[in-house]
Amino acid sequence: MRTALVGAVEGSLWALRAMIDAGCPPVVVATLAPELSKRHSDFVDLAPLAREHGIRVVHVRNINEPEAIAAIGAEAPDYIFVVGWSQICGPEFRQLAPERVIGYHPTALPRMRGRAALPWTILNDEKITGGTLFWVDEGVDSGDILEQRFFHIAPRETARSLYDKHMQALDAMIRASIASLASGAPPHTKQDETCATYAARRGPEDGRIDWTASADAIDRLIRAVGEPYPGAFTSHAGKRLVIWRAFPMADHDHHAMAGQVVRVCDEHFDVVTGNGVLRVEEWEGEDISSIRNHIVLGQS
Repeated sequence: MRTALVGAVEGSLWALRAMIDAGCPPVVVATLAPELSKRHSDFVDLAPLAREHGIRVVHVRNINEPEAIAAIGAEAPDYIFVVGWSQICGPEFRQLAPERVIGYHPTALPRMRGRAALPWTILNDEKITGGTLFWVDEGVDSGDILEQRFFHIAPRETARSLYDKHMQALDAMIRASIASLASGAPPHTKQDETCATYAARRGPEDGRIDWTASADAIDRLIRAVGEPYPGAFTSHAGKRLVIWRAFPMADHDHHAMAGQVVRVCDEHFDVVTGNGVLRVEEWEGEDISSIRNHIVLGQS
């Protein structure tokens, strides 16, 4: 059984390792060149591991370009895994392995088809999520399900901890799918369209903190867009301040405007929000002495 892998992020590396360990290394890996790494905050260079195992590596900018299609097609894969690639697979690409292109989505499809699935999972305060391998069709994350794993969301889940849970699920799904593909009778479970929801694209600017929101909402934003993503941010004395870890304080005894710093210690500082106080415990961009000298965040 000849497989190919398309991807360029941490999840792609997990998939590559799982395919190798399952005894079905891809015959070709299509990925981004390192100089294009800024496209993904969680970019990983797949070339070293692939070449270590004698796997051909092709660097592509767009998976639907004729050069990319020709390079992958030259290896005649039976199945193509697309894991950690943001471009939609066009019809010419899908014809490389008709009805045998397998995509990965970090939600329990059909819920939250689309983009920025991990941040939206935390922002929506989801309690259960999952990962899905599915048969790619002409839609967006709409094809039949090949493999799916569910797991719970912790009360204070972060983007990093949720990402790690997805990697464990992906590893198990890749191994199971290799076995089911080899059996000749892999699952094709229809998605329930009545349960479908859609997640919109998010960019770095969507991490800007609105201090008039509640402390709980701001805390969710900080956890949702932290590492491996660019982080939640505000401005302080005209400079960018990225907040990596904070904790909502339900009760406080300060009368202050939203965004006002009301307490500064060596290890943290407290900011009044639209409802409650947020204790900032880890940040980047200003030292504590500078914060002592200003009282309002979010203003230039």
